[in-house]
Amino acid sequence: MTVLWWVSVVSLLVWVWLAACHGGFWRTDQRLPAAPGPARWPAVVVLVPARDEADVLPVSLPSVLAQEYPGPARVVLVDDHSTDGTGALARGLADRVGGLPLTVSTPPPLPAGWTGKLWALRHGVEQAGDAEWLLLTDADIAHRPGSLRALVAAGEANGLDLVSQMARLRVASRWERLIVPAFVYFFAQLYPFRRSNRPGARTAAAAGGCSLVRREALERAGGIAAIRGAVIDDVSLARAVKRTGGRTWLGLADRVDSVRPSPGLGPLWRMVSRSAYAQLRYSPLLLTGTVAGLGLVYLAPPVTALAGLATGAWGTAATGLAAWAVMAGTYVPMLRYYGVRAAAAPLLPFTALLYLLMTVDSALQHWRGRGAAWKGRTYPRPQRAE
Repeated sequence: MTVLWWVSVVSLLVWVWLAACHGGFWRTDQRLPAAPGPARWPAVVVLVPARDEADVLPVSLPSVLAQEYPGPARVVLVDDHSTDGTGALARGLADRVGGLPLTVSTPPPLPAGWTGKLWALRHGVEQAGDAEWLLLTDADIAHRPGSLRALVAAGEANGLDLVSQMARLRVASRWERLIVPAFVYFFAQLYPFRRSNRPGARTAAAAGGCSLVRREALERAGGIAAIRGAVIDDVSLARAVKRTGGRTWLGLADRVDSVRPSPGLGPLWRMVSRSAYAQLRYSPLLLTGTVAGLGLVYLAPPVTALAGLATGAWGTAATGLAAWAVMAGTYVPMLRYYGVRAAAAPLLPFTALLYLLMTVDSALQHWRGRGAAWKGRTYPRPQRAE
């Protein structure tokens, strides 16, 4: 028996375990639970951190302002020292669209040890007053009618402290169809939604584009300051809330969409590489393990299958093809969620190779002193990784 056969067998066993025992990560059934409205609708403030977002605000902000909510609600857009007229544009949109009241505010200069988004959110929390719920939503996120109401109803009815939805990302271009579904699939593999939603589980995750957090739970977790240096702020927030006794929930969105276009490979590459090494806690050891793991889990099945077919090693070909088939099968639900043909599922190894290269590039950028770069800012490794 050859080395390739053993590799194919191990890869197949890994995929069988992932499919059967890893929290059902590949399922797409974690959706916002329908819930009746509370007897009293609590006050909500929607916080939108925005830095140079004039290109997407005309699509996203009107959908937020147009939310119909039975209780007190308003929107605070934190203009994070934009240079493209983001603040003025937001005010103009509010004047034309109407809807929820809008406040545009600018935070003080960014201090050391904070990421720009979290510093903006901290300022937004201060502007929110004593609202019982805070909806943290990115400037490129559009909310369909009823989104805010459904989020609050789910949080109140289920006793949750953090209700988060993974916004449906744009999949219009060929590169988006190749990269985006896999991005969410890999995220769910790292943080299985079902496991994260279990109160007693150690896994905790959220999606930064749409996270409704109870003010009391946020304060109990130490506020935004508790995660001030986190590049992957959504997961860090969920961990902080859950660690201090809060209940969190994460699922796929049906009413929340990202409107930011990423038609080419470049923007998608930067989206992943800017935080991939932070996800690995800036550890060369974890980077090595991740590269080896991606190779064994995603690249070995097609390599061993094709090598077996080419050399007549039918046992190797069979196990390699079986592992490839299980892998593709677990990817189909996510493709369907994004409206991508299931026939694209066998291409997942190629997409995984791209993600492997993005992860290595992320580490290289960090070692070159560029860290996690975003919107003209570069963040060094925090002294204490979240």
